[in-house]
Amino acid sequence: MNRRLLSLDALRGFDMFWIISGEGIFHGLANAIMNKHRLVRNPTDWTIATDQSLSGLERLLIGISNQLHHSPWNGFSFYDMIFPLFIFISGVSMPFSYHKYFQETNSADKTSAKKKLYRALIKRTLILILLGMVVNGLFQWQGYEQTRFASVLGRIALATFFAAVIYLNFSFRAQLIWFSAILLGYCAAMLLIPVPGHGAGMLTPEGNLSAYIDQLFLPGKLHRKFYDPEGLLSTIPAVCSAMLGIFTGQLLKWDAPAYPPKKKAWLMALSGLLLLAAGLAWNSFFPINKSMWTSSFVLFAGGWSILLFSLFYYIIDLSGFQKWTKPFLWIGTNSILIYMAAHGLVNFESTAQFIFGGLIRQVPADWQPALLWTAVLVLQLKLLQVLYNKKWFLKI
Repeated sequence: MNRRLLSLDALRGFDMFWIISGEGIFHGLANAIMNKHRLVRNPTDWTIATDQSLSGLERLLIGISNQLHHSPWNGFSFYDMIFPLFIFISGVSMPFSYHKYFQETNSADKTSAKKKLYRALIKRTLILILLGMVVNGLFQWQGYEQTRFASVLGRIALATFFAAVIYLNFSFRAQLIWFSAILLGYCAAMLLIPVPGHGAGMLTPEGNLSAYIDQLFLPGKLHRKFYDPEGLLSTIPAVCSAMLGIFTGQLLKWDAPAYPPKKKAWLMALSGLLLLAAGLAWNSFFPINKSMWTSSFVLFAGGWSILLFSLFYYIIDLSGFQKWTKPFLWIGTNSILIYMAAHGLVNFESTAQFIFGGLIRQVPADWQPALLWTAVLVLQLKLLQVLYNKKWFLKI
């Protein structure tokens, strides 16, 4: 199977939707509902089931909004899954992107192909690291100490680079060994290596080993007071988030008559459930935590990622229900571009206010933020639709 997976682009677009405008829409709706009923938000309550004044739809909207917040420290929310899901998707695409390399039979051709791949990988990694710093405000230069060098795009770059190196150079069995060794080694390091002033196994924001490494070696400014959520040591287990995607991509490309595509979809779903169980089991002594990107977090987030992908794959690629995916395809095929545009390069809010402000002001004030973010989404989708139709894609 070498054809492009629509489900992969659609899932990438679904993932990005939430951080470019989706969260703004649902937070706006939830805040309007809360104000209407004079309620105080409780981010730990999915349904606010104790308040009988809310309708089922209102509870659902508030519940979705609550899930669009990162967990304060330990724990897991839908918002915590967005980042590892993107890295997972990048991993799924690798067996399809690099299949020509494995088809080379002549050793000289294979050596030449590998050199080209490494040059492309290194170039992509450096560009993404640079773009991540640009999103952080690099060109607003306020001095070395006020510049944040770690970034979301930087972690994507490094995690996918090292995952690709492992994939290109090792057998599937060896890849599994690498995967296990990284997660077990990271867990052992975090629990057993003492941090000066705190001791070993202190998994608090200020006392964990990953934060200590960031304080010692991460250049520039930390995103949080004691650590950076995209820091140095915690990037290592993120490689395994990409490797879970690589394993999934290899399963899809596996030519086995006994495992037709629908059977593979069910096998992926089962794998996702097993990863969720394994993550929960590991959580008992190494908690699920996005900021530290713990080993249990890798498995738990990976389980949800595989379940979501198997659902999209079954519905879109196998069952043929594809028309509804168009907006997600527009987003997913230009994901890096829209991420950068929505995170500082383009002021979509001001543009939406300029174009639609008169209409938005016709509704009660509590509902205006939700409408404004809906207008932002309309502008973003229109831009991405034009780029998609012209086949203009930012490829790195």
